[in-house]
Amino acid sequence: MNRLCNSMEPRVMDDDMLKLAVGDQGPREEAGQLAKQEGILFKDVLSLQLDFQNILRIDNLWQFENLRKLQLDNNLIERIEGLENLTHLVWLDLSFNNIEAIEGLDALVNLEDLSLFNNRITKIDSLDSLVKLQVLSLGNNQIGNMMNIIYLRRFKDLRTLSLSGNPIAEAEDYKMFICAYLPDLVYLDFRRIDDHMAKLAEMKHQYSIDELKHRENLIQARLEDEQARREELEEHKSLSAIRDESELTKLEKKIVEYSGDITELFNVLMTLEMQLVEQLEETINMFERNIIDLVGLFIENVQSLMAQCRDLENHHHEKLLEISINTLEKIAKGEFDEDLPDDVRSLFVDKDTIVNAVGASHDIHLLKIDNREDELVTRINSWCTHLVDKIHKDEIMRNRKRVKEINQYIDHMQNELDNLECSDLID
Repeated sequence: MNRLCNSMEPRVMDDDMLKLAVGDQGPREEAGQLAKQEGILFKDVLSLQLDFQNILRIDNLWQFENLRKLQLDNNLIERIEGLENLTHLVWLDLSFNNIEAIEGLDALVNLEDLSLFNNRITKIDSLDSLVKLQVLSLGNNQIGNMMNIIYLRRFKDLRTLSLSGNPIAEAEDYKMFICAYLPDLVYLDFRRIDDHMAKLAEMKHQYSIDELKHRENLIQARLEDEQARREELEEHKSLSAIRDESELTKLEKKIVEYSGDITELFNVLMTLEMQLVEQLEETINMFERNIIDLVGLFIENVQSLMAQCRDLENHHHEKLLEISINTLEKIAKGEFDEDLPDDVRSLFVDKDTIVNAVGASHDIHLLKIDNREDELVTRINSWCTHLVDKIHKDEIMRNRKRVKEINQYIDHMQNELDNLECSDLID
């Protein structure tokens, strides 16, 4: 992952390295002044830069208890550890290392900016304590499950997120999904999210988000209920009806374990449903393109046939006009022997009358051809639009029904767990 020179041996974070790093921060830095004038006092250092040091393991940072900014990018670090005492840390850069899992950050309750860019991380988790997190960089990792985005909904202050270079960023619905499920996000992959995209994303995923909010509210209510029950247990700890502490601890562990299994099941089912939605959407779009092509071909054939009808009508009009004029001339000369109906004979008064009559007939025929063409084109376009809309609506209803089923099933499982007797879990 990193681009450090392989000829250098991995190094240990010992006191010599730390002293050198503090001393090299420059005369303008408070830490540098301290280092030069009074000796190094690690507890007074606010910023520490340890990039490009070939560090394999984070260690010996417990003395920097007031550190605000820590730079550990471009090293060989494989695990996040040794940060337990850095409770005042606000900015942490661990980019360009070999980290495979997010861990060891529970104590960093004041962290606002975290960079894990260009590592080997496959899952976004273990960030629960970072309640002040505003900027999170996870680009160029191996995150492939879109459900990781839902995990980030708990960070209400998160405004900047980078996930480019991960497998999930290749998904067609990637930006829309993130904009919908993280509505407070301002920047995604170093670009500002425009209001138009945010509105479209909200409309597209509205039902799923509503269901998710409902489930989040249920979980929050359940957590509050459990907290209330724990407080009640503490208040009545002395009563004989309460089991001993070891049994309660065992019970709580099992409840947490089973609740975790239920949550994991929810994530799996929702992931499968999302994958199905994407596959069906691709299939529906392909069908829509094909049916539109077929309708276009049908319309071309109709227009071609109607053009032939117009040509035939024009030819008919010319022949009819020629015959009518010849007949008029014969009648005028008394050479027409056939007996004509009175209404037909009344047309052969003069040339203008017969030309107008034939022309009116011609216009009526052309109008009927035009109307028939418009009717066929309008009906086929209307049929196509209705068919495609129905397919899309059916898919939306199917998705809503499936999401609802998943939520109902998960709620049922959770309720079953909540209603179990203590003995059932402990045994």
